Amino acid sequence: MTSLTIRRPDDWHLHLRDGAMLEGVIADTSRHFARAIIMPNLVPPVVTVADAEAYRERILAALPKGDRFQPLMTLYLTEHTDPDDVEKGKTSGLITAVKLYPAGATTNSHGGVRDLDKAMPVLERMAKIGLPLCVHGEVTTPEVDIFDREAIFIDTVLDPLRRRLPELKVTMEHVTTSDGIDYIRGAKSNLAGSITTHHLIINRNAILVGGIKPHYYCLPVAKRESHRLALRAAATSGDSRFFLGTDSAPHVDPLKECGCGCAGIYTSINTMSCLAHVFEEDGALDTLEAFASLNGPAWYGMAPNEDTITLVKRETPVAYPAKIETGAGPVTVFDPMFPLHWAVDNDGF
Repeated sequence: MTSLTIRRPDDWHLHLRDGAMLEGVIADTSRHFARAIIMPNLVPPVVTVADAEAYRERILAALPKGDRFQPLMTLYLTEHTDPDDVEKGKTSGLITAVKLYPAGATTNSHGGVRDLDKAMPVLERMAKIGLPLCVHGEVTTPEVDIFDREAIFIDTVLDPLRRRLPELKVTMEHVTTSDGIDYIRGAKSNLAGSITTHHLIINRNAILVGGIKPHYYCLPVAKRESHRLALRAAATSGDSRFFLGTDSAPHVDPLKECGCGCAGIYTSINTMSCLAHVFEEDGALDTLEAFASLNGPAWYGMAPNEDTITLVKRETPVAYPAKIETGAGPVTVFDPMFPLHWAVDNDGF
């Protein structure tokens, strides 16, 4: 196969940042994706409907002229989040989900939840009105090994929460382990998971073998090879409970290449090329549309996009830039460590 046409994809987990960085990266998403769930971990975070409305306006103002990209806004859950404000956001159509960051789990998560009981009034209201909870599924207690954080979170936080509120719809974002895949597969209802581009391609060796490589460092951190293979099997299976959420997360190079580098990998620009390579390699190009374009909208109660994109396989590798320049500084583009021969037709690379 040298050409594949699919419904225009959506990104169900995206970091756009703000200001000059937002202006520098938004076109890499709006070029290929129709919609994206926008992460709220700005500084300060997006905690109220008013915050989300203002942020949405900044995103729309930064779009290239003519792009019809739709940002799907989320709220950053805190122990003081107002349930009435959350319901107002859901009723207005502005808020698509609320995001749970365990305090200290990732970039700008220091204001996240430490005591889930204090957030229960909001979670109970969300369950009642049908508003999904997106979770960064890791514990942050210092005695837990970083490679075990997801499995421990499932056992000690997520499963008890779902037993307490079985009607709450939960998205496990950026699943990284076979434990997460198995937990989603074993759920009878109200649980699904997004999978990133980079976790389908790299394992922890990419970060550590031959020297520390900061541009492969993300949170949740990439795990061992057996987990990567479990993610690929889930993504390419066609199972409607798994869908694309890139977790594309730009940081300027000086904040990555330093003594305490930031977590995040920038994949928006080449995600569709990477996915086509992965799905072709696994003999599953026929399920790429489900993963990238159909399963996510179905989970969030939206119609799939009407328009399409066409992926074309080229003889010559696609010449993506190693870095993009933004008003905030240079951002390194994810390097999958193999040549990319698939590209979105007429995307300019």
